[in-house]
Amino acid sequence: MKRERILIATKTYPSISQKYRETVCTAGVLLDKKDEPLQWIRIYPVRYRKLVFDKQYPRWAIISANIEKNDKDSRLESYRIDDTSIEIIKEIGTKDNWEQRKSFVLPLEFRSINDIKEQGKSLGIIKPKNIIKYYCEKSDREWSPKQQAILDQLDLFEPPIELEKIPYKFGYQFIDRDDINHRYSISDWEISQLYRNCRDKSQALTVEKKEEEGIIKVKQKLGGEFLSKKDLYFIVGNLKDHRQTFMIIGIFYPPMLEYEQLKLF
Repeated sequence: MKRERILIATKTYPSISQKYRETVCTAGVLLDKKDEPLQWIRIYPVRYRKLVFDKQYPRWAIISANIEKNDKDSRLESYRIDDTSIEIIKEIGTKDNWEQRKSFVLPLEFRSINDIKEQGKSLGIIKPKNIIKYYCEKSDREWSPKQQAILDQLDLFEPPIELEKIPYKFGYQFIDRDDINHRYSISDWEISQLYRNCRDKSQALTVEKKEEEGIIKVKQKLGGEFLSKKDLYFIVGNLKDHRQTFMIIGIFYPPMLEYEQLKLF
């Protein structure tokens, strides 16, 4: 393994794994010794909620860790990490309209999904040419029996874990800069947590009403504020066993400069 510096750009909502019980996929940017961006990188698997507190890296942190190419995943960006080696170096803030964050990710921007594929890549950031709509649709409310059995399995060293199944999928339909129409769901942990926070803060008296309020709040953010006030980019990645299938694994949303300038007057 080699010690490297990585900017953490996004984390997906935890998924259930036969081998690891629960895993998180982290996408970030591999940095050189001067913290200049080199390439996109995928770190998987990570049992994020099992990491000790001082190794639970936040989004937009630069970390140092020992990593190596994941020999069970042929995608070029896929690496595994020694989670005991993680050191959080610093966090990158949002001052000057996210300029420092932009300096890490936008030099690695792709034109479109086809551009990512044509370069033999499986991970990258794109700016949609046009967002047709935000959508929310119902998903399975419970884990499958097989998934639940994995969560419930007994372990001498580890108690069963609880992982909430989010019963809704959030996403965008958009046109990329090759004029191709896409409809991608969002697996960004930040968005799932937004829904949970909004639902749990609701003063409604029933679960149904709390969920309804959570959905409305997420729509106000993703379908309202993000589309009118944010300069929206999508961090996208494909699936290991379905290389042609991409999803939005992170949303990059610096403020729209025109909007920020209007606020000054």
